[in-house]
Amino acid sequence: MKFATLDVQKRSVRLSAEMYKQSSKLKDFRFKDQITRSSLSMPSNIAEGYERESN
Repeated sequence: MKFATLDVQKRSVRLSAEMYKQSSKLKDFRFKDQITRSSLSMPSNIAEGYERESN
């Protein structure tokens, strides 16, 4: 899990957590679901790309 040491990975995880906190106030559940899923995809894509050893 060396990808966890990347600064961009750390920032994306913090941003994702912040998006979850901020979206708790949303009343539109479909929009909330879309926002939370998209924010979680950032750190997931970084980890996947790192493991594939791609640029």
